[in-house]
Amino acid sequence: MKILLMGNPNVGKSVVFSRLTGADVIISNYSGTTVEFKKGHMKYKGKIAEVIDVPGTYSLSPTCKAEEVAVDMLEQGDIVINVVDATNLERNLNLTYQLIEKKVPLVVALNLWDETKHTGI
Repeated sequence: MKILLMGNPNVGKSVVFSRLTGADVIISNYSGTTVEFKKGHMKYKGKIAEVIDVPGTYSLSPTCKAEEVAVDMLEQGDIVINVVDATNLERNLNLTYQLIEKKVPLVVALNLWDETKHTGI
């Protein structure tokens, strides 16, 4: 099974990747830090699943090389974990909607929830 981690840049996909796989990756607060995909593995239902951390993308219509890599990887995954920034749902859910329209098997992971407490969400 191949699990893709997709989402907008700087939403914490690499942090989720590290937690799922135990692999160390470069994590920073700069948009576009992940420009190539990274692979790791995790156990799922007693079997080994491949987890792929793809570059951030705002849309399935790529406007740069990093987004092209992300969209190309979509064809290789069995399921997508769409990592969404809870502090900016409107922008992030645009990609979620596009994935739903393509009928991609999907799990939405709401990240940065703790950052919303001061906004009353």
